[in-house]
Amino acid sequence: MTRLPRKALLACLSVAAFGALCGITARPAAAQASNNPIRLGMILDMGSLYADVTGPGTETAGRMAIEDFGGKVLGRPVELLVADHQTKADVAAGIATRWFDTENVVALMDVAASSPALAVMNVGNLRHRIVILNGPGASSITNESCNAYTVHYTYNTYATSHAVTKAVMDQGGKSWYYLTADYTFGHQLESDSATVVKANGGTVLGDAKAPINTSDFSSFLLQAQQSKAQVIGLANAGADLINSVKQAAEFGITRSGTKLASLGANINDIYGIGLDATQGMLVGDAFYWDTDDQTRAFAKRFFDKMKKMPNMLQAGAYSSTMHYLQAVQAAGTTDAEAVMAKMREMPIHDFFAHDGHIRADGLMVHDMHLYQVKTPAESKGPWDLYKLVATIPGDQAFQPLSESRCPLVKQ
Repeated sequence: MTRLPRKALLACLSVAAFGALCGITARPAAAQASNNPIRLGMILDMGSLYADVTGPGTETAGRMAIEDFGGKVLGRPVELLVADHQTKADVAAGIATRWFDTENVVALMDVAASSPALAVMNVGNLRHRIVILNGPGASSITNESCNAYTVHYTYNTYATSHAVTKAVMDQGGKSWYYLTADYTFGHQLESDSATVVKANGGTVLGDAKAPINTSDFSSFLLQAQQSKAQVIGLANAGADLINSVKQAAEFGITRSGTKLASLGANINDIYGIGLDATQGMLVGDAFYWDTDDQTRAFAKRFFDKMKKMPNMLQAGAYSSTMHYLQAVQAAGTTDAEAVMAKMREMPIHDFFAHDGHIRADGLMVHDMHLYQVKTPAESKGPWDLYKLVATIPGDQAFQPLSESRCPLVKQ
């Protein structure tokens, strides 16, 4: 039997005595860790202009994915924390900092809206924590602002604006004026669309930048009408899009022959506006609930909980949460580098994406779709809103990797 030195023996006795006095029993580190939950987070807009398209619906989709995975990974329960950032980047960054530093959150499954997302990405990058984005659209997320721990999963402004702009131009819409939400998402929607207009021989006659959460678009719509543009490009989303389209209809803008092109519409927006004002509108989207048996099965379960159909952001939140948990299981750890490697390695094949993959710049590449909004006569129910015009393969829908401005990409 090996004798311990006197000092070491006293130290051991002290530790044992402290444990007995405090009611602490020694357990192996692995056993302790196995009882701790794996905490994931979502920082969403729960009550403002994007609450309908992200908010409680995105939370529900994330919880559905965790439940469908079995509620555990690596033998540990999975918890989902959800917070409201009030569409403020500093609030979102503060929540992420607290969660990562003091509440053991290992990864974020979504951060709604582009400006808050860009702020949170920096927090995650500094702390080597994975941040998955479904709600934000800014194409800069995987360009100038990319980092090794961020995944842009569902869509971006490049994909939706290119699909819609090119289709509208093919229908004869050559001159454009933009009504743009005055922050990152709106600016990039306009920029990505304007690039397509100019590349295809069209002209951009100007823009009007409206603060987000604007209730009165009359002055902005008047500027657009006075430009005599054939197309008003709506570089906004959520409540801003709903209000601008409804007011354009009230002013008779579309009846005068001017086309409205929505560059960032979701199915919730079309539902909220109604078919009378949106019929014939072209929409770029990553997901439609009535595509096939798989999408309808997910949509039915979601509808039973939310009393509305899921949009692409919510379907993407389910898919990306499931993909993250599968990667953790395959990696055997929540370590960000190991999990990111598995997420890039494993293809995504589910009701949301077929043969999707995550590139070096963090973009998840998958097919996008161009839909046309049905007429009231064509629609067979409240959420029967789209008919498919075209499916755009992922390598054509998204910016080529060769054109990426992401510093992680070796040209």
